[in-house]
Amino acid sequence: MNKISGQKGAAHYLYPPIDPFDQRMLDVGDGHRIYVEQCGRPDGIPVIVLHGGPGGGCSPSMRRYFDPSVYRIVLFDQRGCGRSRPHASVEANTTWHLVADIERIRQSLGVEQWIVFGGSWGATLALIYGETHPDRVRHLVLRGVFLMTAAELDWFYGGGAGKFWPEVWKRFTDMIPEDEQGNLVEAYHRRLFSGDIMQETRHARAWASWENTLASIENDGPGGESPAEYARAFARLENHYFINAGFLERDGQILQNIGRLRDVPGTIVQGRYDMICPPAAAWTLHRAWPGSQMVMVPRAGHALSEPGISRALVQTMDHLRGS
Repeated sequence: MNKISGQKGAAHYLYPPIDPFDQRMLDVGDGHRIYVEQCGRPDGIPVIVLHGGPGGGCSPSMRRYFDPSVYRIVLFDQRGCGRSRPHASVEANTTWHLVADIERIRQSLGVEQWIVFGGSWGATLALIYGETHPDRVRHLVLRGVFLMTAAELDWFYGGGAGKFWPEVWKRFTDMIPEDEQGNLVEAYHRRLFSGDIMQETRHARAWASWENTLASIENDGPGGESPAEYARAFARLENHYFINAGFLERDGQILQNIGRLRDVPGTIVQGRYDMICPPAAAWTLHRAWPGSQMVMVPRAGHALSEPGISRALVQTMDHLRGS
């Protein structure tokens, strides 16, 4: 592995860049075509990577957590984001469509069973996929656990995280009239789906900035604005999923169904100072899931790229290569 300098002199280890050996647009029905790529070893251990958001899209950097001489790495852009089309669309776009898409990808690639690797919303989706198709999961590798509960949404959009970032929270809330600030998810929803592209983009960038600023422990404030196309897809899809409670039947459903993973092992990598997905959810999941191991990373936040998070994920995947 290459040693790469991390933020402020920290070091973490990632495999060198690798190019895909297969890229395709897969028709999944409902008018959606999703981008799928494979890289690494064609006959290697299959692993599918589930990006965050919803709406974040995959990136080349996500390939670098896996030894390309060992793993057959599958990445895809979920409906409505990245290179998938139609862009920023919420039509026929629910958690259960995404679970079905993952199965369609597996079947189209002739994979019997695979490791499922996901962070943040990707961890949510990995858990729901695993509970729906436990016989298809070899191991779950989760980072920055989000259980799609009302309490977690209230922490992030109801002022909990804002107590640590009051000046950034004020910028986020100032976009909304005071009489609508009692439910910011609904207030942003009205503007993100207004049909006015300028208004949608302006509020999409504010939505994305609030989350991106809190992603890394190294951040001291907002960075530059996200590209309009990315921000609009990210914000619209994330808001669409959150206003619909992740399209789950009941609050707390993932933990209530955790028994379905009794035969599925898992590794949870969690930043101690994750402001977006606080460690309480990961700890609760670990205690409820006997087959899980938990790695609490000190002095780390939420981002996949944080040195301690990266190190723990690479070590996990290196360990699983012999399993």
